[in-house]
Parts: sequence; C-alpha cells; structure tokens
Amino acid sequence: MRYRRSQQQGGSYFFTVVTYGRQPLFSIQDNIGRLRIAFKREMGKYPFCIDAVVVLPDHLHAIWRLPENDNDYSSRWSRIKRYVSVGCVGAQEGQSPSRQKKREKSVWQRRFWEHAICDEDDWQHHMDYIHYNPVKHGYVQTPQEWPYSSFARCVEKGWYPANWGATEPENIKGINQE
Repeated sequence: MRYRRSQQQGGSYFFTVVTYGRQPLFSIQDNIGRLRIAFKREMGKYPFCIDAVVVLPDHLHAIWRLPENDNDYSSRWSRIKRYVSVGCVGAQEGQSPSRQKKREKSVWQRRFWEHAICDEDDWQHHMDYIHYNPVKHGYVQTPQEWPYSSFARCVEKGWYPANWGATEPENIKGINQE
C-alpha cells in the first residue's frame, strides 16, 4: 500500500511519531540522549529547523521547517528512527514475522502522522498542542516543568510567556493528535 503524503516544498510540518506498542522507551535517559544525537546528526547532514518538539515516554511531537526546494521529511525520519533503534535500550524482545522479514526492530511504529502547516493560526495551534502535551498526559502541572520540550527555548524567543499553560488553552481543548 502506498500512503499519500503532503509534499510541500520548503514547508512546515507537524509530526507525531510513536514507539512500537507504546513502549515507554523515552523514560530511559540513554534513549533520550540517543534521540538528541540522531536529530543533531540529521540536521547536520540534511538541514531543517525544529520550531517545536516534545518527547514523552512513548511518543513525540514536532514541527519542522524544511529548506526551500526540499520536501523529503520521510527520509529524515527514517534515518533518525534507524539511528535511535540501533542503540535503543529496553525495546521489546521478539518480533512479528513481518518485522523480522524487513529486519525491523521493535522500537517504532512503522509510520508516522504528518500534517502540512497551512498558515500562522495552524502553526500556533500545533505549537500549543505540542507544548501542552505533557500536561494533558498528566506528567506535569505546567509546560515549563517538562524537561524534554522546546517550551523553554520558545519562552526565551518571546513566543510564550513563562507562565503559559497553567490552564488548557481554548484553541486545543478536546483535540487529540496522538
């Protein structure tokens, strides 16, 4: 089956990437470190900008901006996922026959969710969704408490006040993009 993906040159995209079986692999510090290295390596070879990111134990959300004349986020995600998979600690043992045939480890779900950001309001909506996600899942009381997020960097840039997210923002109430 061939999946249709948005192929906007130089676009901004929101992503949701989930671990295989919702394993809490990113509750392990070594795996978070490996993910950071994977992002840095990929950005060094195939540049893109990360406007926002949050890493939770079993999934992550991000907004990327690709360079002009570039729409290849799929290859970037493939290389990031492969790098993390090679050294991932705590992944499930035992794999399905189809995963064995494709030589896949049980670290990531095969696919990911992407959404092409269409305008400033859409970008802000997804930024808010990303930064409020740890609160939504009950890990912290406010976004600034979550250490694996771009929220502090966004506060430094003046995109958010430091006390943002003490209550759920109206523009994301009831939204689930997991």
